[in-house]
Amino acid sequence: MNTLFDKIWDRHVVQIIEDGPTQLYIDRLYCHEVTSPQAFSGLRERGLKCFRPQQIYCMPDHNAPTHDQDKPIEDPISRKQVETLEKNAKEFGLSYYGMMDKSNGIIHVVGPEKGLSLPGMTIVCGDSHTSTHGAVGAVAFGIGTSEVEMVMSSQCILQQKPKSMRISINGKLGKCVTAKDVALYLMAKISTSGATGYFVEYSGSVVKDLSMEGRLTLCNLSIEMGARGGFVAPDETTFEYLKDKEFSPKGADWDKAVEYWRTLKSGDDAVFDKELTFDAADIEPRITYGTNPGMGIGITECIPSMEDIDEKSRASFLKAVDYMGFRPGEKLIGKKVDYVFLGACTNGRIEDFRAFASVVKGKKKAENIVAWLVPGSWAVDRQIRQEGIDKTLNDAGFEIRQPGCSACLAMNDDKVPAGKYSVSTSNRNFEGRQGPGARTILASPLVAAAAAVTGKITDPRDLLV
Repeated sequence: MNTLFDKIWDRHVVQIIEDGPTQLYIDRLYCHEVTSPQAFSGLRERGLKCFRPQQIYCMPDHNAPTHDQDKPIEDPISRKQVETLEKNAKEFGLSYYGMMDKSNGIIHVVGPEKGLSLPGMTIVCGDSHTSTHGAVGAVAFGIGTSEVEMVMSSQCILQQKPKSMRISINGKLGKCVTAKDVALYLMAKISTSGATGYFVEYSGSVVKDLSMEGRLTLCNLSIEMGARGGFVAPDETTFEYLKDKEFSPKGADWDKAVEYWRTLKSGDDAVFDKELTFDAADIEPRITYGTNPGMGIGITECIPSMEDIDEKSRASFLKAVDYMGFRPGEKLIGKKVDYVFLGACTNGRIEDFRAFASVVKGKKKAENIVAWLVPGSWAVDRQIRQEGIDKTLNDAGFEIRQPGCSACLAMNDDKVPAGKYSVSTSNRNFEGRQGPGARTILASPLVAAAAAVTGKITDPRDLLV
C-alpha cells in the first residue's frame, strides 16, 4: 500500500525522466515580492506568458511595513519590490492582493484561510515555509526562483522524488504545551538536518487532536528539520475548517471533493523509508538558547553543558551560546528580555492571538518590553476585533499592528536592535535573522505572552493557574 505522499505525488506525475527527475504537475503557485522578479523577467526575455494564470496568486508580505500601509513605503528597496510585484501581476494577468486589500496578508496564512490550499494539491512558492500548506493534506514545498519561472511557464516542475518519513506523536499534550512546542521538541531531538531528503507525514493522537492552526504551525516548521515538506492527512478537522471558505468547492462539488479527500490517507500497511515515534508526556513549553531552531530546551531545563555536546559540535555550540550571551549549563528562566514578537506564518493566526490574550488578560505589559503583535492577515485582524481580543490586548498595554511578515526577518522596519533579546513566535533564530546582532529566542505564543507581562523568560504554567 502506498503512503499518502505516494498517492498525491503519483497522481501529479506528468512523466518520469529515466535516470533523472520527475516532471510534476503543480496545482497552485503562490508568489511574493522577494523571489519572483527574476522569474517574471525570465518569462519576458523568452516571450512567454503564464501557462495557467488562474492557478497563480500573488501578494506582498516580506517587505510590507506593519504600520501606515495606506502611505508609500519609506524604504526604497522595499517599495520597489512591492511595486514590481504589482506591475508583474497586472502584466501577466495574475490574481493580486496588495497591501490594505482585505485579502492581503502573509501568503502562507492567506492560502489556507481562503480555501486556496486544498487536500490532495501540489503547492509551491519561492519560499521555504511553503510546507505550511501541508496541514490541509497537500504536498507543498518551497522552490527557487528559476523553478518559479518553470512553473509559471508550464505549470510543471522537475523534481527528484523525496523519501517518505512518518513522525508519530502519541498521548495528550500537557498544560500550556502547543504545536509550536511539539515542533521545537522534534527539532531538538532529530536536529535541524534529521529529516533532510524526506517528506514528513505527521500522525498520532497528538496530531489528530491539533486544530488546523496547530497543524499549520507544525507543518510550517518541517523545513527547519531539513525536510522537503511536511503534511497531515485530511480528516473531519480539515473539512470543517475548509467548508464555506471563499475558494473551497461549493454544493455538490463540495460533497464530491470530501468523498475524494477521505481517501487521502496512508494505508495500515503503508511502508515508509523511516518512522519515528515520540511521547507527548516528554514535551513541556520550550525555548531556544542558540542560533538554530534545534538548539532548544524545555523551559525548566538547563542549557546543555560541554559534556553533553558531541566533541565535533562543541566549537559551533560555544559560538552560538556566546552570540546569545548565555553560558553552558545555565537556566534561562528569569532572564530579562527586551522584545516580544507575536506573528509570522508560524504563529500569526487567530488561535495564536487567543492564546496570547489568555495570558495577558487582566495584566499589564512589562515596562521594559517592546511588543510587536502582528496578525498574519487582514482576515485575522478582523476576527481579533470581532472577538474583542483587541480590547483585552489594549487594556493590557499592547498595540495590534498591520499584517505582514514583520519581525520574523529583517526585511522591513520591524528590526530588533543589536544585543537585544527577542522572545519570538517566528521560525528562525539565526544570527541577524531579526536584525544585525539581534538575539532571538523562539517560543510559543503562551511563552511569548508570559515574557511580555513579566519582562523576563517565564513559564506560562505559572501564570495560568
